[in-house]
Amino acid sequence: MIKTENLVKRFDADTYIKYKDVTFETGESYVLLGASGCGKSTLLNMIAGVITPSEGRICFDGAEISSMPQKKKDKFRIEKIGYIFQDFKLIEEMTVADNIDILKLEGVRTDRMDEVLSALGILSKKKKKVSKLSGGERQRVAIARAFVKAPDIILADEPTGNLNYEIGSSVVKQMLEIARGKTLIAVTHDDRLAPLFDHVVDMNAIASSYDESGVSGND
Repeated sequence: MIKTENLVKRFDADTYIKYKDVTFETGESYVLLGASGCGKSTLLNMIAGVITPSEGRICFDGAEISSMPQKKKDKFRIEKIGYIFQDFKLIEEMTVADNIDILKLEGVRTDRMDEVLSALGILSKKKKKVSKLSGGERQRVAIARAFVKAPDIILADEPTGNLNYEIGSSVVKQMLEIARGKTLIAVTHDDRLAPLFDHVVDMNAIASSYDESGVSGND
């Protein structure tokens, strides 16, 4: 279970986002909905330990992870979190297999690669260079890389942002199937995907942005 408490993220002396407390239960899937700039990706990155809250805390199964030194946060992320980035972060001239095997540099085992690629319908693309793949196939590679280490938490930042609705919905369904029993938190601007998830979190209701003159509203 992931819990956030009294979270605030400051960007400068006058600009910050304040969040209401949220709980993400183990084994459940959540989608964060809201307009651009409302704090969705910021919350995801704080949970991942990529950025540190200015105030408040984030706990995983009772242990506070937000106050850990950065090296411990990085270790926690490598061991416990699968992160699907909006821009994929794939190396174009490497094969699908090599893009996943690169995780070995972090001490991650990749022996589940074929199983995950098969579940996503791209096992036949294993030896192809990423540059030769379609947008939907690249997205599935990014998902496979996040899932291959069997993480406890899956964070997905706009996992269908570059796909049309039909392909994006298919990708999300595959992602949710593989994530059964895990905690999955996804960010999207496409509210048509919301019914696929167990829970919808309205970021406009839980996050408020502020500037030097006071409340500026939920962007």
